[in-house]
Amino acid sequence: MPAPPSRTARAAPLRMRPRTLVPADPRLPRTVPAGTEAVVVGGGIAGISAAVVLAERGVAVTLLEAAPTLGGRLGAWPHTLPDGTEQVVEHGFHAFFRHYYTWRDVLRRIDPELGFLRPVGGYPVVSRTWPPEDLTGLPAAPPLNLLALFARSPSLGLRDLLGSNTALATQLLAYDRVATTARFDDMPAAEFLAGLGMSDRAQAMLFEAFARSFFAQPGSLSAGELIAMFHYYFLGNPEGIGFDAPDTDYLTCIWAPFAVYLDKHGVQVRTGAPARMLSPADGHRWRVDTETEPLTTRHVVLATEPGGLRDLFAASPQAADAAPRLAAKAAGLAVAPPFAVTRLWLDRDVAPERPTFSAVSREPTLDSVTVYSRLERPSAQWAARTGGSIVELHSYACTAPDASTATARMRAELAALWPETADVGVLHLQERMEATAPTFPPGGAGSRPAPAGEARGLRVAGDYVETPFLTGLMERAAASGVLAANDVLAEVGAGSEPIRGVPQRGLLAARRR
Repeated sequence: MPAPPSRTARAAPLRMRPRTLVPADPRLPRTVPAGTEAVVVGGGIAGISAAVVLAERGVAVTLLEAAPTLGGRLGAWPHTLPDGTEQVVEHGFHAFFRHYYTWRDVLRRIDPELGFLRPVGGYPVVSRTWPPEDLTGLPAAPPLNLLALFARSPSLGLRDLLGSNTALATQLLAYDRVATTARFDDMPAAEFLAGLGMSDRAQAMLFEAFARSFFAQPGSLSAGELIAMFHYYFLGNPEGIGFDAPDTDYLTCIWAPFAVYLDKHGVQVRTGAPARMLSPADGHRWRVDTETEPLTTRHVVLATEPGGLRDLFAASPQAADAAPRLAAKAAGLAVAPPFAVTRLWLDRDVAPERPTFSAVSREPTLDSVTVYSRLERPSAQWAARTGGSIVELHSYACTAPDASTATARMRAELAALWPETADVGVLHLQERMEATAPTFPPGGAGSRPAPAGEARGLRVAGDYVETPFLTGLMERAAASGVLAANDVLAEVGAGSEPIRGVPQRGLLAARRR
């Protein structure tokens, strides 16, 4: 049962700084004993983060990735256009927020200066009903960011300030992991947003578009998770809401360099090699069956997507018997509705005033638009040569029955927002629809696996994992991978990899005894 808050409150300083969440222990060796080995299942952000830390410390790592390429939902692969142009396509645009400290520290292994990242230039929310709303350029520290938002936002007027449910609204400033979860985890985010008492415009432009970016409709997302993410991305973020993106495709700037880096550190990377079954082996070891030979090791990091972890335990009855708590949590993992991504190669450019990235509010299908020909060099070069443009459409919690229907709906909704696209010619399109993302439904807290401690020798990493501190999206994947690696290091007597993060409590959070 969570401890009740005390009557005294402690205001956080206006100037926020990153916090050291996991310190390094200089008393412990950095390197592991000779012969230490591990198998990492999954080559996305979580698995790569774990493999990098382990390999640097001297662990003999074998990394298994089911797909033909590394990257998971950040993966990228070559694609040939009808005109013969070779391009690299991806699962969809990702924002590299500046408070993703762990993920950026991992990326510095391949580019110490992060020279491939460039500011995107804004976070506008667009709608066919109301003028655009831009969430960038606000002060980083509360309450200055809230005051600035009220001062400049066309969605937030005096009526919202005076007519809102103040007691409920202050919970956005009072994030506390224990207290917020206890009070709001069972509540749908839609109920929380309705209870704020703000105008429909403010809800649509400032809150609902934000909530949908977590692959869920507001009615299917925990209010506790919404408050936590609002703190993480806005109210408790020392870097502000600005973000960067790679200036070229992910394969060129991230995954190909990581393959070289891992090879340099002795990692055996096997792509197209799914783990088929997991079972206990003699000597407190685990056996991982692949399509070729089995691997036996003392240390396993399961860095799959949530459905993959669920399926692996369903196919591994002996592992489920040996690790019942982890197997039960894996079986109960919720997977978000499908997300759809369509990239369009168009015969002309969109209007010059269109932002590189736009979040979209209140459309049935379309959730974001990215003009790739203004984002990365290969797409810009194609556009300059042909006079066209490359635009990506994304639906985060898609209700369309298939990818082609999703594309048709998103194109129609884009035409209503950007009329110049109504009669544009489509030279080529590439569309995907898959259900691999996590979701955080009401009442789900405590049901997801932790990075370590669920079963001896098994660690879990991914953006669905319940980390002991507040993280989100790509950073949660990276941080859980490092936490999983740290648990291996601790077992063999080596020191932890440090982890930094945002302030973990809100400005108005009560001090706990």
